[in-house]
Amino acid sequence: MLPSLPDQWNVIELADEEHPFRLATSPSRSFLNTTFNETPSSQAREGKASVMIHPEDAAALGIADGHAVTLGNRRGETTLIARLFEGVRPGVLIAESVHPNKDHIGGRGINMLTGAQTVAPIGGAAFHDNKVWIRKAASGWSAG
Repeated sequence: MLPSLPDQWNVIELADEEHPFRLATSPSRSFLNTTFNETPSSQAREGKASVMIHPEDAAALGIADGHAVTLGNRRGETTLIARLFEGVRPGVLIAESVHPNKDHIGGRGINMLTGAQTVAPIGGAAFHDNKVWIRKAASGWSAG
């Protein structure tokens, strides 16, 4: 329930011991939404499905730029390419765009991790409200 005079209202999934990272599935410049993710020009600009991770977080997990990584939570898992980026806050992962499922290693897209339930206070989708874990993918695949 919404507080009568909210100053701060935590209606987001907070990171926890099992899911130490917050995941934002933000739009990219080429794939504003799935309307554009099938056009050859947009696909060429975006490249492989990837996730941005702060270099310090990556180092602590033994992840290098270009490594295949698996992200997961209680909803599911997806595997994509790690991109080290100092512009993302430690503890936060950003997977820009909505790549087609086939562009993810294993064919399971980023929406495996996002909820379908409406969010408070008036509905909508929780695209920036996901707690996840991340680890090097078992396949050992790398973008090189």
